[in-house]
Amino acid sequence: MSKTETTVLVAEDEESFIDALTLGLVKEGMTVLVARDGREAIEVWKESSPDVILLDLMLPKLSGIDVCKEIRAQSQVPIIMVTARGSEVDTVVGLEVGADDYVVKPFSMRELTARIRAVLRRAPANSEMQPEPASTTSSEMLRIGSVTLDTARHELRVNDKPVPLPLKEFELLELLMSNPNRVMTRDMIVDRVWGPFHTSDTKTLDVHIKRLRSKIEPDPSNPAYITTVRGLGYRFESRTERP
Repeated sequence: MSKTETTVLVAEDEESFIDALTLGLVKEGMTVLVARDGREAIEVWKESSPDVILLDLMLPKLSGIDVCKEIRAQSQVPIIMVTARGSEVDTVVGLEVGADDYVVKPFSMRELTARIRAVLRRAPANSEMQPEPASTTSSEMLRIGSVTLDTARHELRVNDKPVPLPLKEFELLELLMSNPNRVMTRDMIVDRVWGPFHTSDTKTLDVHIKRLRSKIEPDPSNPAYITTVRGLGYRFESRTERP
């Protein structure tokens, strides 16, 4: 049976915040599930398969970071990390373990719903990891060197081996590979991948670039595919010969 509403799992232990979030999201036509600690968040996620997860960084029993790691090992469901700290370190750690976006308390319901809808617009129809498929000749295949991106199936292969990618990393790689040898400015990338409601600086982008390099580059410390154009942004090189 197909879903008629967006289901949001709110993993949060502050009751007043839970009440405000539930009220606001229900008014936006969403179904809200609540988990008040990290272990419960994993249990509810497994039982209900929500469309998106709002994951507080500081949860009892199991931290938001550990919850994100466990879910990411099995699913590409969009995860928005919620933190009260506003610390750059917290933000970076959350993104490095696979969160698609983050918001800092306090935030407006308008900002939150805009970010939820933004991550859902590009989410694959089925975000659970699937067994390796047969080869495809889809016209929506991007192939440069040893990197192959199937935009129809939402799959990355490096040297013919499947590599799982969170949603934002996939969108970022798709944008870069769709514009080979073209310099993409930081502002352009942030606007295209995160959208106009994204209020953070470009450190978010830098974290995602670092993660992508670790997955597609033979030597991430000396990148050959995703190169930095100092003072401007990034470029995906298509002319680099691979070993």
